[in-house]
Formats: sequence, C-alpha cells, structure tokens
Amino acid sequence: MDFEFDLVTLGAGSGGVAASRRAALHGARVAIVEAGRVGGTCVLRGCVPKKLLMYAAQYRDAFAEAPGYGWQLDTPPRFEMARWAAAKAAETARLEGIYRKLLEGSGVALFEGRAVLEAPHRVRVGERVLTARHVLLATGAAPVRDSIPGIAGCATSDELLDLDTLPPSCAVVGGGYIAVEFASMLARLGSKVSLYFRDRLPLRGFDEMLRTAAAAELTAAGVELHPGSAPSRIARTAAGWLLSFGEDRVREFPWVLNATGRKPNTQGLGLEAAGIGLDAQGAVRIDAGLNTALPGHFAIGDVTNRKNLTPVAIAEGRALADSLFGPAPRCVDLSLVASAVFMMPPIATVGPTEAEALAAGHTLKVFETDFRPMKQAFIGGSERTRMKLLVDADSDRVLAAHMIGADAPEIVQSLAVALTAGATKAHFDRTIAMHPTAAEEFVLMREPARTVAPAG
Repeated sequence: MDFEFDLVTLGAGSGGVAASRRAALHGARVAIVEAGRVGGTCVLRGCVPKKLLMYAAQYRDAFAEAPGYGWQLDTPPRFEMARWAAAKAAETARLEGIYRKLLEGSGVALFEGRAVLEAPHRVRVGERVLTARHVLLATGAAPVRDSIPGIAGCATSDELLDLDTLPPSCAVVGGGYIAVEFASMLARLGSKVSLYFRDRLPLRGFDEMLRTAAAAELTAAGVELHPGSAPSRIARTAAGWLLSFGEDRVREFPWVLNATGRKPNTQGLGLEAAGIGLDAQGAVRIDAGLNTALPGHFAIGDVTNRKNLTPVAIAEGRALADSLFGPAPRCVDLSLVASAVFMMPPIATVGPTEAEALAAGHTLKVFETDFRPMKQAFIGGSERTRMKLLVDADSDRVLAAHMIGADAPEIVQSLAVALTAGATKAHFDRTIAMHPTAAEEFVLMREPARTVAPAG
C-alpha cells in the first residue's frame, strides 16, 4: 500500500509534538491532528498555567514574611484574579504560537479537527482521510466528570484556571496532587478551602513522610481537611452546590472544584473497532516498545495511563521516532522518574516510597531530617523542611530521595541525575556541602534514623 505519510500523530500536546518533530528530523513525512488548541494540557490547561498561579499564590507568604525582613507594607495587598487570568491567557497564546511555528518549521503538516481511526493506517479528519505507515496515539487525558453523582456540573482544573473572580469559600473534592496543589493555592489567594478525600491522608501513592507533612502544611495554610469523607452526591442549588455525606449530613458551598482524577482521552476515536485494546480505565494497552495490539500503531503519554507526566510523554515520543526512523531502536527507562507537587511548600520525589522499596525486598537504611530553614527561623516562621533518603543496606546504593520544603523540585531534579547514575550513600557522604543551603542536608545526614527489613 502506498501511504501519504510515514507517521500520523493524533494529538498536538507536548508528547505528540515532540514525536512528530523528531520523526520529521529523521526525514519522515509527518502529519499531526489536533481537535483543540495546539500545545496540549501541560502548556494550555495544566503545568504551565498552574505554576503561574502558584507564583501568584506565593506572594501571600512573601507579604506576610516581609516585615520580618525589615519591609514596611503601607497598603494591604490585594489579589485580582482577572488581571492574572488575562496575563495567563496572553502567555498561553504566545506558547501556542511557538508550538505552531515549531511544527511548521519542522515540516510537520497540521490538520485541525477531530480524528477517527476508521481502519488500520487510515485516519479521518472531517472529510479528509490521511493514510500512514505508522499511527501514533498521543491524545492525553482529561478530568473525570462522572466520579460522583452530580459532580459533572462542577468546575475542574480547566475551568479554575479561566476564572475571573475567586469564590470566598469552596470545597475541593479529591486527595491527589491536583486537589492538594489548588487547595494550597486557593487558600493563599483568599478563598476559605475545605478539602474532602477518601483516604486518611492526601497524596495516596507518595511516601508516608510526604503525605503526613503535606497534611500538616495544608492545615497550617488554613485548609480545612476532611479525611475519609468524600461526598456521596452533589446537587446544584440557587446559592451554589450542596454536598451530601449520608442521610443527614450536608454542606453548601458557592463553588466546588472536582479534582477526583483524570482519564485517558480514547472515547470516539474508533480504537477498539480498529483492533486497539483498551483497559478497564479506557487506557491504551501497550508493550515495552510502545506498540499497541494493532501492528504499526503506537501510543505514548497519559493516554496509556502509566507515568502521567509531560516529560515522560516527550521522552517516549522521541524514543519512538528514533526507533521508527532513526539508526537504532531505543526504549525509555521509567524506573527513576522524578516528580513534583507544586503545593506550598512544594514536594519533590524520585525513586520508590519506603513501603514500595520494602515490598521489592530491600533492607533499608532510612535517613531523615526535619528542620526549620534559615529563612523561616529568622522571622519565627513555622514552615518546616523534611527530607528522606532510602539506601539499600546491602549495596549502599541510594534508592530514593523525598523532600517537602522550599526549592524541593529544583533540588530533587539534580539528585535524580545522581540516582540515575547509581550513586551510593558513600558518594553523598564524600560530597562537600554548599553552605548555607537547604540542599546541603542531603549530604550531611550521616546516621540512619532506622534500618528496616522486608516483612517475612
């Protein structure tokens, strides 16, 4: 069969754009299809605008700390969401323009519209049918809107980032990183926040130390925590939203954020009819080489529901393009992927949790520290920094680094290089500290807090 393109990519988010541009660099004929704006969730509705809102929220803490450092604030500061939203819209429009120019400059043909895989190697976009030797699914994920009866009408992170005004009070439903991040930000921007989640602590899947510390910092920021208390149903009222927690217990809020999770964008694409298998959550099933069950068809990023992080999608996309069109195939190692939670103070982590490391059979030396950083100690602040290193007791290799505190994402990103290179605790001990920094504590923890063996 004679194909019009060597690769057609469904989805012009970070992963899809990275894969398409790399394939074109190798000389492939490439098309990319996008039903919405070019740039995807991270650039337009996720990582980038979320962190811009975090920067805005951080000023509340800075204003509160400033008098302790000699600053006199004569006028009470006031946050204007509309001004931030306008600046955010301009920035995301600028970034979308850059993405479009990158595709054009790489020679990737952009088709705007809804894609449907009508048969193997055939992608329909409106009245146009694109044929391709290879098809890549990079359609990402979207907020879950049916997790609780009545929650469909509530705002998600998409709508939050487009608000012109903030509610005086709100409920955030969910205990994952999106819920925790926005609860932390909204509280600092002036909303009274109540956080409802099913588990005993927020951030299921993170190390226990981080979860406990996150709960303490949210409480210190004024967030009202409700562990083990997810609403059974939500209803619209004249004044806002009514959350029901049983027969007699209800609470009303003017605004509710649905942060109950995300699901892969696979509906309406014709995947199962074409022979591409999906799991119970609607994620595309793939093997280690990113192959779906249909030969010549691949998937990367959040649509596979593995490591749902933008840099992972980018790395997978580039690896696939190199494998298909470059000199040799290659795979992406997902065993040590650093991640962050941009609450305040932020969390960063690389490697397994303590429970995961024990379950994998490691006997652990656990190194921990908990302190008030210099900036807080000087003004009598209460915010603390907590760090943990997990070391394999037999090999001395550092398996994981976990941190909550100022600059945690920047610090742990650098530590991820050392862990990827196989650094041992002896390497950390031989490293001379940079003083005065918080990061130096990672090389100054000399004695383990405890040694733990796997159960059984």
